[in-house]
Amino acid sequence: MSTAARKGTPPAAPPPASSPAPHAGPGTAPQDAPHPAPATAPHAADRQDLIRVHGARVNNLKDVSVEIPKRRLTVFTGVSGSGKSSLVFGTIAAESQRLINETYSAFVQGFMPTLARPEVDVLDGLTTAIIVDQRRPAADPRSTVGTATDTNAMLRILFSRLGHPHIGSPNAYAFNVPSVSASGAITVERGAGKTVRRTFTRTGGMCPRCEGRGTVSDIDLTQLYDDTKSLAEGAITIPGYKVDGWWTVGIFIESGFLDPDKPIRDYTKKELHDFLHKEPVKVKINGVNLTYEGLIPKVRKSFLAKDREAMQPHIGAFVDRAVTFTACPECGGTRLSEAARSSRIGEVGIADACAMQISDLARWVGGLDEPSVAPLLATLRRTLDSFVEIGLGYLALDRPTGTLSGGEAQRVKMIRHLGSALTDVTYVFDEPTTGLHPHDIQRMNGLLLRLRDKGNTVLVVEHKPETIAIADHVIDLGPGAGTAGGTVCFEGTVAGLRTGGTLTGRHFGDRAALKKAVREPAGALEIRGATTHNLRNVDVDIPLGVLAVVTGVAGSGKSSLVHGALPRQAGAAGVEVVSVDQGAIRGSRRSNPATYTGLLDPIRKAFAKANGVKPALFSANSEGACPNCDGAGVVYTDLAMMAGVATPCEECEGKRFEASVLDHHLGGRDISEVLAMSVGEAAEFFGAGEARIPAAHTILGRLGDVGLGYLTLGQPLTTLSGGERQRLKLATHMAGKGGVYVLDEPTAGLHLADVGQLLGLLDRLVDSGTSVIVVEHHQAVMAHADWIIDLGPGAGHDGGRVVFEGTPAALVAAGSTVTGEHLAGYVRG
Repeated sequence: MSTAARKGTPPAAPPPASSPAPHAGPGTAPQDAPHPAPATAPHAADRQDLIRVHGARVNNLKDVSVEIPKRRLTVFTGVSGSGKSSLVFGTIAAESQRLINETYSAFVQGFMPTLARPEVDVLDGLTTAIIVDQRRPAADPRSTVGTATDTNAMLRILFSRLGHPHIGSPNAYAFNVPSVSASGAITVERGAGKTVRRTFTRTGGMCPRCEGRGTVSDIDLTQLYDDTKSLAEGAITIPGYKVDGWWTVGIFIESGFLDPDKPIRDYTKKELHDFLHKEPVKVKINGVNLTYEGLIPKVRKSFLAKDREAMQPHIGAFVDRAVTFTACPECGGTRLSEAARSSRIGEVGIADACAMQISDLARWVGGLDEPSVAPLLATLRRTLDSFVEIGLGYLALDRPTGTLSGGEAQRVKMIRHLGSALTDVTYVFDEPTTGLHPHDIQRMNGLLLRLRDKGNTVLVVEHKPETIAIADHVIDLGPGAGTAGGTVCFEGTVAGLRTGGTLTGRHFGDRAALKKAVREPAGALEIRGATTHNLRNVDVDIPLGVLAVVTGVAGSGKSSLVHGALPRQAGAAGVEVVSVDQGAIRGSRRSNPATYTGLLDPIRKAFAKANGVKPALFSANSEGACPNCDGAGVVYTDLAMMAGVATPCEECEGKRFEASVLDHHLGGRDISEVLAMSVGEAAEFFGAGEARIPAAHTILGRLGDVGLGYLTLGQPLTTLSGGERQRLKLATHMAGKGGVYVLDEPTAGLHLADVGQLLGLLDRLVDSGTSVIVVEHHQAVMAHADWIIDLGPGAGHDGGRVVFEGTPAALVAAGSTVTGEHLAGYVRG
């Protein structure tokens, strides 16, 4: 097409019919042949083939401007903290979702999350964005893989149509729906009004004993109280239950039901019942109306109704000591009522179907042939086949969503999009290869390309070279992290990236070599007869004093071995195991790396000593907080259904501290300037001179060792990625000596250039006397290991066995497993 045509200029008019025909040379068309159709300008809509971003300044982005081709696969890469997520999620996806939300009525917007407009000058060419991230679903005990993907809903309909005996509607097979019956008189206010009698019944599938949770709890009373003491002497041993606490022990003492000075072992039968099991009743204490209830229902409401993972460590430890969870004896852990369990299709009940491995369930559903439900069966088959295709065929529909890893959660979210008829959609993925074995990455790449080939724009934040290699377009951000990042270092093809000279391009072809010599074990943790989840009576010795890597395809049993069987065996052997995973760190937006690691304590003391004031002044959560924003640094204004506005506090200008506090300095810096430093800058600042604080410098050194030198000391913990959270936890544990560290995929979120630094850190940990066990898929970590344990050969019931034990060199030489084949290909380049 001509330049004029591309720019929309009309093409030249064809010659008139009376014009003499040109000489017909060899190969020319006969004179009476029709003239070719003249070139026409493209339709205006066809020129909208780019997403244009100009002047993006979200987080650390520095007026970033990029043009992203639509209907192509674009990979965003760069070191951790370079601004990839700020550009893709914080700018492009956030604005797309905000604009879509604005199309709804104000009433509907009131029920939707409010989103502020990203800080960007121009952002056009957007399409509907679907975000598929690694955020784990809520760990509600009633949320399962089946409910999260709507597969359970389809199974319930199937059983309500084909199950024998027939027990009712789909609700009769739902473990989240209780059976309800009621009768009585109601008044219908229609016309003159009329009182009528009505009977209402609803058959649900919920087990009445466990209320659809599948487990029941048994409380060890000896962990709740010391029966040799009285209430006044502190008999209740539950964390937070103080004798002078009005809402805890005080209400038992002042209620009048119990003798506060009488040892609990001397209580009468009625007193013991009132103490432990009394139903809620109103009591008046010192003129205040309060509710008294027995200790056991109080504990159940206070502790057992909450997610175990969200509890503070000391509360979680109490629950682990005091409460035992066992499968419900009435439903056998299926969550379903007896009627729901009795209805079957052939020999299979809905509880059996949900407990099957999904690959097996797909085969069972594929064998059903019933014309009356043919559309339902077709949809159900497609959904189950998508699970298998995406590498999750080893899961079961009754698997609680809270037990999924970040990578599994992301792939579960992908299920509903694989068969979608939507096109011209922007799909946004956050490291979709996380938790995937090299064997599975090829399959994931195929799915990303399939989404693109349907006419969608696919944006992927990724570090793995295998996925970067399939990109149509690459945007490399950097050159560093934090304030040293936020710019576009390269934009173009994969071939251009390889020769572009950026940090990513230079490390794109990196290969770790096998060790020439491996460490000798100093002992071993013997695991015998492990049967957790899909493990098949596994016997394995995990060497101590070395770097041991546990690997295998996703679903092969790695986590079951390391997080299930290993801690029990280690506890029996008296060995302390420290597990460092990627789970969320408890805390609010006021929590930051400085508070989490304990770094702020020596800094506050040093500020206080240098200025002759109290350390509490240098806490934004205590006496030093700005009174206008309460130390938050911003003032939040709620605008109902419109996006709330967070504006920097006018009094402290976002510094979080009272003005008088900022008059105190250490080494020429005030406390707000210290919190704005990166870990690397702070290490230099507190390492020498007037501001030298050895305790702070040591903690900062550990943060630098784990690759977090770019984080600012005051960055909220809620903004950290899973990999950053894991490395932050690791830095806090590094103060200890010896023991056994278990790391769960520490390379998650790491740039190619940072993997070498991680390997050096692992070596230092082992050389200091720590035994390090790593669950990992990255070939560089495998090649660097002293010992490899490979599980498989497949996933789910096709896995759960140890298929190799030995050195990396022996695994490569044998080439007998899928892992060995990929590792051999990696080290040989």
